[in-house]
Amino acid sequence: MALPDEAVVDVAVIGAGFGGLGAALSLAERGASVALFEALNYPGGCASTFTRKKIRFESGATLFSGFADGALFERWIKAHNMAVDVRTLDPIVQLRTPGYSFAIPPDRARFLAHMEEEPGAPIGPLRAFFAKQKQIADALWRLFDDDTLLPPLNLHSFARHALRSPAYLPILPFLAKPLGAVLRDYGLADFAPLRLFLDAVCQITVQASAEEAETPFAFSTLDYYFRGTAHVHGGVGVLAWEMARAIERLGGQLRFTDRVDRLVRTGENWEIHSRKGVVRARALCMNTLPGAAARLLGASCTAHERLKNQETRVQDGWGAAMLYRVVPPAKMTRPEACHLELIADRSAPFMEGNHLFCSIAASDEDRAPEGGRPVTISTHVPLPKLRAMGPEKQGEYMQMVQDRMRATLAALAPELEGATLEMPGSPRTFERFTLRENGAVGGVPRRAGLANYEGLFDGTIAPNVWLVGDSVFPGQSTLATAVGGRRVAERIARAMPFKGARPFATASEFAGSGVAR
Repeated sequence: MALPDEAVVDVAVIGAGFGGLGAALSLAERGASVALFEALNYPGGCASTFTRKKIRFESGATLFSGFADGALFERWIKAHNMAVDVRTLDPIVQLRTPGYSFAIPPDRARFLAHMEEEPGAPIGPLRAFFAKQKQIADALWRLFDDDTLLPPLNLHSFARHALRSPAYLPILPFLAKPLGAVLRDYGLADFAPLRLFLDAVCQITVQASAEEAETPFAFSTLDYYFRGTAHVHGGVGVLAWEMARAIERLGGQLRFTDRVDRLVRTGENWEIHSRKGVVRARALCMNTLPGAAARLLGASCTAHERLKNQETRVQDGWGAAMLYRVVPPAKMTRPEACHLELIADRSAPFMEGNHLFCSIAASDEDRAPEGGRPVTISTHVPLPKLRAMGPEKQGEYMQMVQDRMRATLAALAPELEGATLEMPGSPRTFERFTLRENGAVGGVPRRAGLANYEGLFDGTIAPNVWLVGDSVFPGQSTLATAVGGRRVAERIARAMPFKGARPFATASEFAGSGVAR
């Protein structure tokens, strides 16, 4: 059935993870008419806050960045008067392994001072290593602080990059080089406290061990704790909902519990066939995994081979085994929100219950009855290993992993024992809470290799169709996916100007733009 022209929106965004939210909000700010589709009844995707048994849990145990002065989330919160209570953490994470504990501060200087105080610390190599790491991290984080430096580039952006080229030159020797090799170059491979920290932070950020992580990605992610990482009071879902409401205030349609079943190209437009009807759009922005995007597009997809390669890399990565607990308030001596990273055996792979990341809500967040503290606990499980098992073996395997998680918690985090509620979760559970196919978490593991930079300049995946999310550049984290969504919004705006177009605010102009007023 043909739809009237007035029913055609400029852009349909499919998926309300932070990549889709970032794209939809940026497009709405630009004056585009936007329809945001989400199959769940809440936004956030892998970084969402869901409710079970009247308790609000984080879907995944994780940290959130982008809240420093001038950073993207901080700018959006100010520009749209979002009701988001962002609280700094100190320490950011408590790292624990048998016989060793390290409270990671939000301050780089304090962190380095602690490393230098460790017994047997090689002061000279440590300082040289972190000086190089900072040099490269400064160059790369600048792209997040001022995302107009990311593709798509115009003549002005090229000129700015040319002026900054001396800052990029030190990165070149590290492209496709694993961080483990760099540690050996600096004589630091056997310095246990550093290696423990690097393995821990790389596993939860770039989804790979320090030995195999792509060095530029690893160097930039080592600054994650020092670049505006904070706690969103009430759960990161508060930020996701505030972004969604800002989109709605700017005229966007929020279509929750509206799963998209089929996409049909009709002339110059797309028809989005969903649970609640049909919407026509001039363009599509897909916040899905690459394989899901290819299947929805069918024969219309012009990038099947690229999407297949990206999907293979995602499915060669990780799923998550989960424990969702409620801890009595009396068990926790610290009232603030906090994060624990636990390693039972530092010589074994950081997965399958040997390595846990725990996110603990603050005591005043009112997220569980009688002041209970919701805790989300996760560990990585390799998806290829899981897929190779039959259903019965998968069940036995997940039981083994969760039993090992409980043993690690009992040994290293006694304050999380005595839970009034525990709900175990598998990758299948994670898929149910997030609609992430196969329960894949973290996007593409950033193991060393030039394949990490594929997609840096890629365009559409079908006529007027773009892909966002953590499986495409710039990659993992809520901040990276939101930045990627904002950059794709500019690509769309350049490809097809909108009737109500407004200037695309730069980083320096954004906070004072008044777009929401």
